[in-house]
Amino acid sequence: MIVITSERLKNPPKKSLKPPKAWSPLIRHFSYRLSGLLIHTPISPNQITSLSLLFGLAAGVACLYGNYTATLIGSFLLFVCYVLDNCDGEVARFKNMSSHFGMRFDTFVDWIVHSFFFACLGWGATLTTGKEWWFWVGIVASLGGAINYGLELFQNRTQLHASQLPPEDAMTRDDDTKMDRFVLNARVVRSDFCFIVLFLSIVGMLWYILPPAAIGAQAYWCLQFTRSARRWHV
Repeated sequence: MIVITSERLKNPPKKSLKPPKAWSPLIRHFSYRLSGLLIHTPISPNQITSLSLLFGLAAGVACLYGNYTATLIGSFLLFVCYVLDNCDGEVARFKNMSSHFGMRFDTFVDWIVHSFFFACLGWGATLTTGKEWWFWVGIVASLGGAINYGLELFQNRTQLHASQLPPEDAMTRDDDTKMDRFVLNARVVRSDFCFIVLFLSIVGMLWYILPPAAIGAQAYWCLQFTRSARRWHV
C-alpha cells in the first residue's frame, strides 16, 4: 500500500526527462539535459524554437567575417542552435504541447538557419581568400536547402509529417531496404551536422565543408522521393 504523507503532498516528486537510449543522434545527449531544466520553466516550445532561430542566424553572421575566431564563434552558436532545436520537441512532448504550427515553425527555422549559414560561410571565405567561387558554392548549398524545404511543404499537403506518425511506423523493420537504411543514416548525420562544423572550425578548415555540402544538399532533397523519406524525424 502506498502511503501519501502531508510532506509528499507539499513536495510532490518532480518528473524528469529520461536520457536517450541510443548513442546517436549525439546531439540529444546534450539537449535532454537542457530540456530537463526548461520543462520546469514557463517557456513554451515555440519560444525555444525562436531562440534556436536567433542563435542560428547569429552563427551565420559570425561566419561572414571569415577569420578563424569568427568562424569558431559561429560554429559554437550553431551548436547551441542545434541543442535548442532538439529541446523544443522534447519540451513539447513532455508538456503535451505539440502542435501543427510548432512542427511547421520548426521546419521553417531549419531551412532558414542552414541556407543562411551556408551563404554566409561562402561569403566569409570569399572575403578572406579573394576567390569568388567560394560564395557561389555556398549559394548552391543554400539553394539545395530551399528546394528541400519546398518539397517538404508540398508533400505536407497530402502526407503526414514524420513527427506525426505512430511510433511503430518510425521503427526499423526486417523488410527495410538498403535505401531505407541509407535514408535513416542520412537523417542521423544531418541531426549531428553541427559537430562536423565545430570540428572543422577548430582545425581551421571549415570552408572545406562547402563543396561536399553543396553536393550533399542536392542529394538530401532527392531523398524526398524515396518511400521512407517521411518515416523518420531525428
